[in-house]
Amino acid sequence: MVQDIKKIVLAYSGGLDTSVMAKWIKETYRCEIVAFTADIGQGAELSGLEEKALSTGCSSIFIEDLRDEFVRDYVFYAIKAKAVYEGCYLLGTSVARPVIAKRQIEIAQKVGADAVAHGATGKGNDQVRFELTYYSLKPDIKVIAPWRNWPFKSRTDCINYAKEHNIPVTATAAKPYSMDANLMHISYEGGILEDPWAAPPEDIFLLTKSVEQAPNEPTVLTLAFERGVPVAINGEAMSPVDLLTRLNEVAGLNGVGRVDIVENRFVGMKSRGVYETPGVTVLHQAHRALESITLDREVMRLRDGLSIKVAELIYNGFWFAPEFQHIKGMIEGMMENVTGEVKLRLYKGNVTTLGRRSPYSLYSEQLATFEADQVYNQADAEGFIKLNALRLRRQAQLRG
Repeated sequence: MVQDIKKIVLAYSGGLDTSVMAKWIKETYRCEIVAFTADIGQGAELSGLEEKALSTGCSSIFIEDLRDEFVRDYVFYAIKAKAVYEGCYLLGTSVARPVIAKRQIEIAQKVGADAVAHGATGKGNDQVRFELTYYSLKPDIKVIAPWRNWPFKSRTDCINYAKEHNIPVTATAAKPYSMDANLMHISYEGGILEDPWAAPPEDIFLLTKSVEQAPNEPTVLTLAFERGVPVAINGEAMSPVDLLTRLNEVAGLNGVGRVDIVENRFVGMKSRGVYETPGVTVLHQAHRALESITLDREVMRLRDGLSIKVAELIYNGFWFAPEFQHIKGMIEGMMENVTGEVKLRLYKGNVTTLGRRSPYSLYSEQLATFEADQVYNQADAEGFIKLNALRLRRQAQLRG
């Protein structure tokens, strides 16, 4: 049943789904549609969006530059939290959704819209991420999710509809990939990638060189951090956007950052995804290396335990949930002394730590040395070991 709606703000990318969606929503709901596009670093995808949105039924379009907010408040936080989903996925799509949905709600309030719409499918995670954010920020908002109730059953149906209505799209029946690009990553799903045995075609990759094409000489660079936030490359201070852009270029050239995984979606199914996340891959390793000398052992273990929960909350769409905000405050507090520099080597898909230093380093060469020292009495270790062995010896006695 079509709801009684007066104005809709559509999260609009100009890709296959939302291009078809703008036309279909206009015909179905017969109300004003305002398009909203978040610039989070997708680059060329922003070209020609206004003309395209207006030609498919939108009355206007907001193209908002959210790159700085995205990298500073979302990407860098995920790095500080060591948020990696199921051990592999660096959450490039998941981290982007709350910043987009948050601004979409703000625009809906600005233009007096009573509904918002998105292009996520009824099988995917993005519908959950968008809508949990919508309802967290505006509980009474109406949500339109065409993939859950329109007549199209596949992207092939959407491609055919686009042809019938002269809607220009780049997807084809031969390459029906679903792509998501931002400053953090590019993801690829669909088409041949739905077969988990099929290797991804080399021509889909846009950010990274293959290891065969990567330079034969390594790239060595130094990253500087302040309170857990990357601030400079090779001594050159940079804004969050410029720093991540530079790292994407350098790491991508060296074949760093490709991941091919089968992940567990929040909605219950397994999904195969191929990702390119060059710059953030480097940042994760550098950040961990700096923490190794600046974080107390038990603090690091506590953070590592929280990291799994943080990754799940981000992946599942709970960025604005109360538990996430409490954990976020804890993580930020742990970053107080994560300041210093890390030297890295990038070579044919690999990132190797060469060195790390910090004014807040907890590492003591006097304590760690294998040479003679006057700080640590090695004989003390005997009592320490016997106390820890007490319960183990008792168990052995009972068995014997």
